[in-house]
Amino acid sequence: MTAEIICVGTELLLGDILNSNAQYLGQQLAQLGIPHYYQTVVGDNPNRIKQVVDIACQRSKILIFTGGLGPTPDDLTIETLADFFATPLAEQPEIIADIEAKFAQRGRVMSPSNRKQALIPKGAAILANATGSAPGIIWQPREDNLTILTFPGVPAEMKQMWQDVAVPYLQQQGWCQGMIYSRTLRFWGISESGLAEKVAALLALQNPTVAPYAGQGEVRLRISARAESQQAALDLIDPIEQQIREIAGIDCYGQDHDSLASVVGELLQQAGETVSVAESCTGGGLGHAFTTIAGSSRYFWGGIIAYDNAVKIGLLDVNPTDLAQQGAVSAIVAEQMAVGVKTKLNTHWGISLTGIAGPEGGTEEKPVGLVYLGIASPDGTVESVECRFGSNRGRDWVRHISVSTALDQLRRRLLVSGG
Repeated sequence: MTAEIICVGTELLLGDILNSNAQYLGQQLAQLGIPHYYQTVVGDNPNRIKQVVDIACQRSKILIFTGGLGPTPDDLTIETLADFFATPLAEQPEIIADIEAKFAQRGRVMSPSNRKQALIPKGAAILANATGSAPGIIWQPREDNLTILTFPGVPAEMKQMWQDVAVPYLQQQGWCQGMIYSRTLRFWGISESGLAEKVAALLALQNPTVAPYAGQGEVRLRISARAESQQAALDLIDPIEQQIREIAGIDCYGQDHDSLASVVGELLQQAGETVSVAESCTGGGLGHAFTTIAGSSRYFWGGIIAYDNAVKIGLLDVNPTDLAQQGAVSAIVAEQMAVGVKTKLNTHWGISLTGIAGPEGGTEEKPVGLVYLGIASPDGTVESVECRFGSNRGRDWVRHISVSTALDQLRRRLLVSGG
């Protein structure tokens, strides 16, 4: 049984909304072992939706729709499907009662337009929505086992409905013939080509497979195995993961949902140490990265955004003479900023960033993309790292890569200092 994902919504075509639903469903189908070869995005137009359905019916047996289940006139998925399969719509009183109850919980009265959401094709089963007003359907509109599942476009609602109702249904039908389980290893400080060369022999494996990906300065290796159970898949993945970690060494910083910030946070907690940051060109980006992690107050004590030189002098005790002679973007200023914030906030580590993010401000001697990272360590030593990130990817890239590099440099030092 092959599946096809069809996402309905003009806003997806225009790029106003990121189509995260298709990514999630693709991953889920792979884990369930259901073959999936096609994805389609179509706007809110009945004729085009019908064209997509006509093509999909010829090549797939499970059609998974997201979007177009709301109460407004441009929500057309259910009525278009009913029209395509020449099936009348019938109002379901239990859906109306459910929507009214949800409105009442919020102190509101259901709008008459919401009655539209209670219309489903005759013979279809309700795919319950525990949180939103739009239910989906599970429907076999003809006798060849073609199965249609519809979900709202709201990702949180779609995911819960998928897990609560769709997955058990698909498993009960016996369509999950061996699962595909994946683990993603994450790397920083090595290029995609450099990593691929190191693990070249593993890229030729058939089961599990190893595939490289790169983006935003990070490199990832996805290890995927097909097996009859998750444990059997893990038994295939584990030894390959171990080989890769041995080959890559410290360049491998984590796996799956790890981030540089979360890994650094764990290392700081293990060491019982704290960190503070002083930022110029990143304007608080490094502090933001730390505070995206729940519980980061246990090790991240705060920061100083020292954008103007007066702040560097007044709050971080940067030497005015060094600023005048070397400039704000220099190794010595980065080091003094790191020591200054470490001292002011009384933390074990002090990290600083100062640079030229662009697009203006660069010179031949100090081009756009030049960034200095300062690191003040618990043992009293201080050092700086010069980075040249270039200007071709823009200001946001320089700021992002600066933050990530600072986290990675701290990670490496914590690993060394921790033994």
